[in-house]
Amino acid sequence: MSIHFDLNDLVAFRALADLGSFRKAADAVHLSQPAYSRRIDKLERALGVRLIERTTRRVTLTAAGREFERKVRVLLDDLDNALLGIRGDPGTRGDRVTLACVPSSVHHFVSKVLRRYGETHPRVQVIVLDAKANEVREAVSQGEADFGLTFVDAHEGDVEFTPLVEDRFVLACRRDHPLVGERSVSWARLGGYPFIALARTSGNRLIIDRALAGAAVRPRVAYEVQTGATALALVEAGLGVAAVPAIAMSGTEHPVLASVPLVEPEVTRTIGLIHRRGRALSASAQHLFELFAQPL
Repeated sequence: MSIHFDLNDLVAFRALADLGSFRKAADAVHLSQPAYSRRIDKLERALGVRLIERTTRRVTLTAAGREFERKVRVLLDDLDNALLGIRGDPGTRGDRVTLACVPSSVHHFVSKVLRRYGETHPRVQVIVLDAKANEVREAVSQGEADFGLTFVDAHEGDVEFTPLVEDRFVLACRRDHPLVGERSVSWARLGGYPFIALARTSGNRLIIDRALAGAAVRPRVAYEVQTGATALALVEAGLGVAAVPAIAMSGTEHPVLASVPLVEPEVTRTIGLIHRRGRALSASAQHLFELFAQPL
């Protein structure tokens, strides 16, 4: 099969996938809009498929375009890493590391590690993909992220899991709530209070449901939300209580919210790093990976 496009065409396509705009992508690769459009047209003709859907407001990728974009991103990132390795100066120029992580780990865990990393790698751009646990695994498996931080044990297939810490679930409630000040609270006692639960598609919800499968009394779900941040916002508004990972409540003292350990049963999850089996990380990504494995 003859190849009728070059590396610059792939760079231009990735810019379009990232920015979703012909004007912004053309500016990013230093081309006029007509010249940029011709480059994308050339790439589509060479592949024999439509990569993008053009609308008056925004450019979106077709199914073929999304699949091709994943492969292009891995290819260009691997090429960048190879060139940096040959030069022997990782982390000193426009290197980039993509980290996928569950949102509950960002505020008090990921942010601290990234602050330390930035002190020694100030010129490395770090892209943070905060997503659900299964989406974190998928991003690593597909090569969209260099590695991930999640709580799903993923030894199987092409992803390897390295456990870091045990994270227990706690009760999040307002500081004026009757349960604040208790040494611990059993799940059975939550039946008398409106409970804010995560959606059934959430990995955290799955862990809780499994742990409470045989419980005689379960929390009365008054609200169901998609993210832990939304759950905490409703708790802060006084609409109920929620079970959240302790890591989401650690760090500086919140002016409105408090946490109480949940027991009977004690529900935990294992936070760990995942990376694609058999694929070496770039020097910059490896440094960040190792930093996560160190005690804070």
